[in-house]
Amino acid sequence: MFKPFLLLSAVAIFVLVPASAPAGPPQEKTPAASAQRSSAKPSAQLQAKAKEIYQIDCALCHGANGDGKTDVAKDMGLSMADWTDPKSLAGMQDQVLFDTIRNGKGKMPAEAEGRASKDVVTNLIAYIRNLSKGQPAPAEAPTPAPTPAPAESAPATPPASNN
Repeated sequence: MFKPFLLLSAVAIFVLVPASAPAGPPQEKTPAASAQRSSAKPSAQLQAKAKEIYQIDCALCHGANGDGKTDVAKDMGLSMADWTDPKSLAGMQDQVLFDTIRNGKGKMPAEAEGRASKDVVTNLIAYIRNLSKGQPAPAEAPTPAPTPAPAESAPATPPASNN
């Protein structure tokens, strides 16, 4: 008699308690979903916040100009990408950058949502991508000019005949 009562009580608790709990705001399942729905329109305020976050949290390792050549990175044995080179981020999708910033990677700490909203992170990505603008184009080895072919000598004109 007592066992069915315990079983019925356990079922009632599992069914009724979650149903009576107040519903909170819908949670984003992944940062990917968060970034894809970002309504961040570039504004002076968001861009300024993104620049501030970069200078405080990112420049220590990535460099103030994004070249990745800092003493901290060197001391930690990190090989940083040179963001002043347009090729360094050319194949990197914004979503990958968003996930890396939000979740961290290796020795890089995560940028918590409470510190940088998804709109700020989106503007931070734009800031990082702009680090290569205004930089001189990478020097490529100059292509040597083709050497002209030696001029063929013109056939000698036969002496004029006296007829």
